[in-house]
Amino acid sequence: MTRVLLISQDVMGKAMAGPGIRYFNLARVLAPHVQLTLAIPDTSPPDALAGEFAFEVVRYTSQQWPSLAAAAAQAEVIIFPSDLASEMPQLSEVPVCLVIDGYDPLLAEWLFVQSHEPLEAQQAQWHERMRLLTRQYLVGDFYLCASERQRDWWLGLLEAHGRISPRTFRQDPTLRGLIDVVPFGLSSAAPRHGRPVIKGVWNGIGVDDKLVLWGGGLWPWLDPLTAIRAIDQVRHQRQNVRLVFPGTRHPNPILAGLVTYTQVAKDLAATLGLLDRHVFFGDWLPYEDWPGVLLESDVALSLHTDTLEARLAFRSRILEYIWAGLPTVATQGDATSDVIAQMDLGVVVGYQHVDAVAAAIVTLLDEPRALRQPQFTQTQRELTWEKAAAPLIAFCQHPRRAADRADRAQGESGMVAGNPFYEAQGQQKQAQFTAELEAARQETREWQELAQRYEQGRFMKLMRWIKTGRT
Repeated sequence: MTRVLLISQDVMGKAMAGPGIRYFNLARVLAPHVQLTLAIPDTSPPDALAGEFAFEVVRYTSQQWPSLAAAAAQAEVIIFPSDLASEMPQLSEVPVCLVIDGYDPLLAEWLFVQSHEPLEAQQAQWHERMRLLTRQYLVGDFYLCASERQRDWWLGLLEAHGRISPRTFRQDPTLRGLIDVVPFGLSSAAPRHGRPVIKGVWNGIGVDDKLVLWGGGLWPWLDPLTAIRAIDQVRHQRQNVRLVFPGTRHPNPILAGLVTYTQVAKDLAATLGLLDRHVFFGDWLPYEDWPGVLLESDVALSLHTDTLEARLAFRSRILEYIWAGLPTVATQGDATSDVIAQMDLGVVVGYQHVDAVAAAIVTLLDEPRALRQPQFTQTQRELTWEKAAAPLIAFCQHPRRAADRADRAQGESGMVAGNPFYEAQGQQKQAQFTAELEAARQETREWQELAQRYEQGRFMKLMRWIKTGRT
């Protein structure tokens, strides 16, 4: 059996976010087919994955190669999220097949996360971000993405970085051997409800109330404000409606400082008189309680604004709504809202359309829960983790180097890395990036110096005023 190292960049344990959930399930479905080792960050709780699993678990320290080196040396295939290519550049030097998981549109999210900073600072950081992202496009033998829409985007990125060449085309004209779709999946076992989690447990939410669920975080590319304004309308028709945000704090401490809509959403709910009456915020529920939350809920929401992130996104929470047969109100524009529309699993609405969201919530609350069950059953069968991961399982069972990377390993010419023309172009680009980065940094320093002189001038005026007043 192929020896495979699967590296999760996100923490695992009782509380997990989307990336951690993804890598846990990929490990679970890969393990029967390969000899698997799962590497998790050492910031994961001490008791993380303490049960019996068909794979080995090791811990590593972020950006510390020695903590991963031993596990990497034993592997024939290494699978890792795309950002790890720059955080652990030594991965590209390991003479094995490298599988890069590009399901998360990193640049689209980064632009949101940094948007609150001055443009000059953003531009300087953007140059550095682009330099780091470049590595992932060059070092992979096989790439994963979450949808056909993402695959088109990735094909463009790989072409721009010289990876689609006569060699890779001759190896596989479809290029499925270079990049294929491995989305989120569903457990083949139905969710089970253990103890009560929210209804009758949270203060202000009774066992007979109607629960509208916002799964996941309140990231700046999402639209929780429309959800709150819609509930403000619905409550006049349904006094027992309750909107819950059970996950406002990411379980990964590294992401604790990221900008979110949490405080803005709480302020809006308070202003409308909804906070702790019709709108409720939690911390982050244990993963083992999540099936209970899904089964207690009556309607789910997945709302976002019209952005690049939405075009590329694949919302993992919608897959979990489908797993629980939970009718969903989703904003148009992303791949998962297409699934909702095509399979008739809820209602798809326009961007920031408060009236449409409110009307859709009322419609889904009024209809019998069993009405859409046949559609959910069919979709659940088609979206299991085993089916979602099939291209990855097949690659791991018969791994092969990408043609251009294999040429490089054999010391041949004519590939992306090792081609004198391409390397000269790369050096020119790097020099240009470096010059522009330094220019941006210099501009930032000049602005800072100007601000300092301005503040010093105000201080001196204040001192002169004080002295004049005293005399």
